[in-house]
Amino acid sequence: MRKIGLLGGTFDPVHYGHLLAAQVALDGCGLDEVWFIPTNVPPHKPQPGASSSHRATMLQLALAGNPGFRIEDIELQKDGTSYTIETVTGLQHSYPELSFLWILGSDMIQDLPNWREIEQLAERISFIGLERPDQPSDESRLPDFIRSRLTRASMPPMGLSSTAIRRALKTGRSVRYMLPDPVIDYIQRNGLYES
Repeated sequence: MRKIGLLGGTFDPVHYGHLLAAQVALDGCGLDEVWFIPTNVPPHKPQPGASSSHRATMLQLALAGNPGFRIEDIELQKDGTSYTIETVTGLQHSYPELSFLWILGSDMIQDLPNWREIEQLAERISFIGLERPDQPSDESRLPDFIRSRLTRASMPPMGLSSTAIRRALKTGRSVRYMLPDPVIDYIQRNGLYES
């Protein structure tokens, strides 16, 4: 059964930290592909600054040339808030021949017990926790049903965030080497994240 890593987020905008996380999971956990899942309405964040179509286009530009990466727009097709359990259930219905693993950063591992219908989610999929040296997480505080479904992969520290990139763009500072050049060009052509 082919193993597919799922990396969800607003990708507002997508940057090298996202791409590195996906590559670390792909290589470190023997995945066949990583699917990037841009969310339409995130449950725990403000509404993204760029529209869903702009964010999807930026993802297409960033992922071009990597055959192990693709976009899955299941959450963009949905009105309202997207929850992981609904996304995973929908994907398993559409692709019963695939095995899915949800990729998340070490900052989110401790929050897993608070996810909607987490016990049902943990029965359906496994999790890949990207452990950063500067953000270790205490796995011992997780319930057994999560801990038994968690695989770790070592993530080098990057220090990039979409929030900091949006702030830099708003104030006219350079974001070169933070995100792929085609994404930067697209942002500039479309006047995204301007003050």
